[in-house]
Amino acid sequence: MAESVPNYDGSPIQIEMLGGFNITMGEVTISDSSARTHQVWSLLEYLIAYRHKTISNEELIRVLWSENDSEQPANALKNLVYRIRTLFANNNVPFAKNVIVYEHGCYSWNEGLNCTVDAEEFERLYGEASNKNLTEEERLRIYLEALDLYKGDFLSSSHFEEWVVPLSTYFHALYFKCVQESCQLLQKRGDYQSIETIAQKAIIIDQFEERAHITLIDAMIHQGKQQQALSHYNYVTDLFYRELGVSPSEPLRNLYREISKTVNSVETDLQVVKEDLNESNLVKGAYYCEYEVFKNMYRVEARSAARTGQSIFIGLLTVTDMHDGVPEIKLLGKTMKQLLETIRNSLRKGDIVSRFSATQYVLMLPTVTFENGSMVLDRIVKRFRAEHPSKLVKIHSKLLPLDPIM
Repeated sequence: MAESVPNYDGSPIQIEMLGGFNITMGEVTISDSSARTHQVWSLLEYLIAYRHKTISNEELIRVLWSENDSEQPANALKNLVYRIRTLFANNNVPFAKNVIVYEHGCYSWNEGLNCTVDAEEFERLYGEASNKNLTEEERLRIYLEALDLYKGDFLSSSHFEEWVVPLSTYFHALYFKCVQESCQLLQKRGDYQSIETIAQKAIIIDQFEERAHITLIDAMIHQGKQQQALSHYNYVTDLFYRELGVSPSEPLRNLYREISKTVNSVETDLQVVKEDLNESNLVKGAYYCEYEVFKNMYRVEARSAARTGQSIFIGLLTVTDMHDGVPEIKLLGKTMKQLLETIRNSLRKGDIVSRFSATQYVLMLPTVTFENGSMVLDRIVKRFRAEHPSKLVKIHSKLLPLDPIM
C-alpha cells in the first residue's frame, strides 16, 4: 500500500519508456542525457520498469554487473542510488531523497509517487480495445489512443541490455497487433487514408516488419495511388534483398499483381498510350524488370517460339561465397548491385533480366545458339571479375533453352 511521501504534493509524474526514457514532474524533465553514467540510468530504468515490486540487492547486482565488473558490488549499488537521488536534487525535486526507498535489504521505486508510465498505459489500452463486447467504434477509438502513445520501442536507448530484450520484444509485438487490429476496423469503414498513416508510422518503428508494408501498399491501391504503391513495392523488395537477403513473399507478390491489373482511367488518345509505353532513349543495355513481369514475358516468348521456331535461352547467374554458401548480407547486397550493372552493360536492349532470388539473376536471351549464349554468360562473369576483383564471392552461370508452349 502506497504511503505519503515527505515534501511531495501528489502532483502527477509522467514517465515515458516507449521510444526513450523521460521523467516529467511539472516543468522539470529528467532524461537519460542528464545522467553522467550509463549505470545510473540503467538502475533507474530497472526500478521503474519493475516499480510494483521490491528488488533485492542480489538481483540488482546481477542485472547491473557481471561477476568481475566490481570488487564491491553492494557498495557500488549504494553509490548509484545516492547518485540517482542527487540527480533529482540537482533538478530541484523537493522529494529527491524519497524517490527510491530501501527496506529489508531491497530497493524499490517509491509507490507513494503518483506516476503514469506510458508503457503500462499502452498495455492497458490494448487490453481494453481487444474487448469484443465494446462497439467497433469504441474499440477503434481506444486502439488509436494506444497507437498514439507508442513513440518507439521499449527503452530503445537501452535495447542492448539483457533484461530489456524480452520487454522490448513483448511491447513490439503488442504494438503490431494493435496496428493490424485497428487497420482491420478501419478497413470495414473504408478509411484507407487513416490506414496509410498508421502503416507509415509502423514502418518507421520497424522497417523490416513486412505486414506493415503490405498494409501500406494495400491502402495505397484502394486509394487509387497505383504509382505510389508500385514505388513502395520496389523500395521494400530492394530493402529486403539488400539488408536481409530474402526474396519478396507471396503476399507481396500478390499485391504487385494487383497493382499491375488496376486501371485508373480510360485513355482514348493512341499517341498518349504510345508515349506511355515507350522506354526512355537514355536507357541502355538489357531491360530489367520485376520477376512477375519477367514470368509473363517468358510465357509470351514461349508461345512465340512454338510458332516461329525461334531459339531463346534462359540464363541464371548465382552469387555465392568461396565455399558455395550465401555471402554475408551486406556483401551480398553490394555484389548483387554491381552484378546487375555488369549484366545490363553486357547485354543488348532486346535481352531481359530480372532478380529471381536474393542471390540470383535470371536472363532471357533471344536469337542465340547455346554456344553463343554460353559465351554471353562467360563474358558477363569475366567482365564482373575484371571490374570488381574479389576473393570473397564467386559467380556461377547456367544456361537452358526455353521450353516452347505448344
